[in-house]
Amino acid sequence: MVRLAIGVVLALAMERAAAAATPSASRPSMPVATFSIVARDPATGDLGVAVQSHWFSVGSVVPWAEAGVGAVATQSFVEPSYGPKGLALMKQGVAPKEALAQLIAADAQRDVRQVAFVDSKGRVAVHTGAKCIPGAGQHAGDGYTTEANLMLTNEVPDAMAKAFESAKGPLAERMLAALLAAQGVGGDVRGRQSAAILVVRGSASDKPWTDRLVDLRIEDHAEPLKEMARLLTLHRAYELMNRGDDASALGKTDEAFRDYAAAAAMVPDNDEFVFWTAVTTVGNGRVDDALPLFAKAFRMNPSWMLLVPRLPAVGQLPETPGLVQRILAVGPKAELVAQ
Repeated sequence: MVRLAIGVVLALAMERAAAAATPSASRPSMPVATFSIVARDPATGDLGVAVQSHWFSVGSVVPWAEAGVGAVATQSFVEPSYGPKGLALMKQGVAPKEALAQLIAADAQRDVRQVAFVDSKGRVAVHTGAKCIPGAGQHAGDGYTTEANLMLTNEVPDAMAKAFESAKGPLAERMLAALLAAQGVGGDVRGRQSAAILVVRGSASDKPWTDRLVDLRIEDHAEPLKEMARLLTLHRAYELMNRGDDASALGKTDEAFRDYAAAAAMVPDNDEFVFWTAVTTVGNGRVDDALPLFAKAFRMNPSWMLLVPRLPAVGQLPETPGLVQRILAVGPKAELVAQ
């Protein structure tokens, strides 16, 4: 309750300060003070936004991205319309600097906004209004920007930039490294609460449901970046499992099991991976190899034993006489589950 009361008082104080600074305009709406990065991966063309804040559900407000178009972060006294409007302008071919300039010019509350754009060509633009709460600042790099307000120190944007440029791996992991660096030099003066990472393809495909590569949110957590790192690892493991399923469907059995093994190594306590790897192993005619996997899955979560008898009728296991009983026999209290 104390934390909530302090947050409400601070939010009201920030709104009053912004209203005083722009008396002829209506008050700014949501004070989502935070730090973020927008970036394009030069190797893949992927586009993304990563953000952390001491504000609930920052991922529902700050990050915007569209495959083949660009990415936007809109924060401070946030105006969400910068997201869709900025993307629409960049989709029309307007360069980020011009697009951002157009939107800022039309915004009576521009002095309390912090906004960053990157497009599919890696061009960037960033704005930090004069009335953003210190420490506030920005860093425009090659194909990325970092921006922050209401920070403990002024070091955050440059620390994020340095970490991003030196990090290796996919875009999401590199952006997470930038967020961790921001927290490492103090981060938000109020603390931490939520985080988000959004990554889309650099070029739109004919299957738009596949164009959003990473979309992870931590809505409310004592250590949102630690939780984000865990979820990002889990996300990569599920990517491997899905890739293994695709390989298995194409008859590439060895490739499929390499992907399954890699996924299981990343998250060894995931019973879902173990169980479905066992099912696929049976489907490839390797029942003896599958039984130890089923036994492991059943030990981790006996509820899987309830699912086994349902699978042959829907084609997930062969309708081989005695197969279900043989599988259940390796689990705990198998005789009770099989009846």
